[in-house]
Amino acid sequence: MTDIKQFEEKLGVKFNDIELLRTAFTHRSYINENRGNGIVHNERLEFLGDAVLELVVTDALFKKFPDKPEGDLTALRSALVNTTTLSTTADSLGMNDYLLLSKGESKEKGRGRQFILADTLEAVIGALYLDQGYDAAGEFIGTHIVVLVDDIIKNESYRDAKSRLQELVQEEHSITPTYDVIRSVGPDHDKVFTVGVFFNKKKIAEGSGKSKQEGEQEAAKQALELQDK
Repeated sequence: MTDIKQFEEKLGVKFNDIELLRTAFTHRSYINENRGNGIVHNERLEFLGDAVLELVVTDALFKKFPDKPEGDLTALRSALVNTTTLSTTADSLGMNDYLLLSKGESKEKGRGRQFILADTLEAVIGALYLDQGYDAAGEFIGTHIVVLVDDIIKNESYRDAKSRLQELVQEEHSITPTYDVIRSVGPDHDKVFTVGVFFNKKKIAEGSGKSKQEGEQEAAKQALELQDK
């Protein structure tokens, strides 16, 4: 693992308590292989960072788009704080290099790694908030996350995938897609739901998310990509 102080320098912030930042990168699985060292995993910081992130993004969108209705603001916020956006942002910041994971989790790729990166980014926000305050956390979120909203609008990636899929399938096949949870794994506070989307009881695609709703959106997104091929 790369020295955490390098990430601190990348942030351009001098932490009063560097251990907060180190904790933000510590996955629960790492604790299982390094017991007795007084190491703490990042889930409490993730919990805090998630709340700070949602408030900052909500405030920024409310001020930036005074004429947009609540539904549009909600869709834009969801696009900014979902797993895909957060993990892509974390990856662009090089956060993979600083993760503390078990040997097994370190081999995890794809959607599983996306979840880890998104959670870690939220934990970093939580650490920044505790150490530097709301304004510093808000500046970080504005610089790296809120700034993406213009591209999201341009690409229309904020549009609800389930609604787009339903419109397409009803138009072409006169049926309505249905969704069902295939499996859920993890503790109650950190479950990952895998959801299938079905056309006339035939599974077309599946997706995973930290909630059933996010899993449904991911499944619909995957189904849309298949329809485009």
